[in-house]
Amino acid sequence: MTKLYIKQKVFSFGDKYNIYNEEGQPVFTVEGEVFTFGARIHMYDATGNEIYFIQQKLFRFLPEYHIFCGNKLVAVLNKEFSFFTPRLSIQSEFGDYTFEGNLFGMDFSILRDGILVGELHKAWLSWGDSYELIINNENDVPLFCAFTIAIDHCIHNDKRD
Repeated sequence: MTKLYIKQKVFSFGDKYNIYNEEGQPVFTVEGEVFTFGARIHMYDATGNEIYFIQQKLFRFLPEYHIFCGNKLVAVLNKEFSFFTPRLSIQSEFGDYTFEGNLFGMDFSILRDGILVGELHKAWLSWGDSYELIINNENDVPLFCAFTIAIDHCIHNDKRD
């Protein structure tokens, strides 16, 4: 089991996040492009190589985000219509995922093909958005970090706009 901590930089121009391991060491950095229509977010490893690119699709009834690895589309995140709890589905080349949230959109169970594979918890009182990401399979770490950034933008940035 792997735990990561995702912290949004508050006083920055555009979306910026740092992702740390349990020892507080930076694992990934995330930077959004400025002056674009729709979100365009890049995720980099510790050496500065881009590993994922997240792009918001515009003119959709419900939010939709595409996640690319290089030029290859690897996942599509869709916010599903629900009355009380946020629910997102992700179709990817690695399986189909469902993120089921609680009433306030602060805690999510991550299911792959109906099986619990991780958890995502948003901190209640923090500067900027902060999350704890718990992942059962170490191989899923970069992908789940990209999912978290897309989810944060989809649910919490949507409420600010």
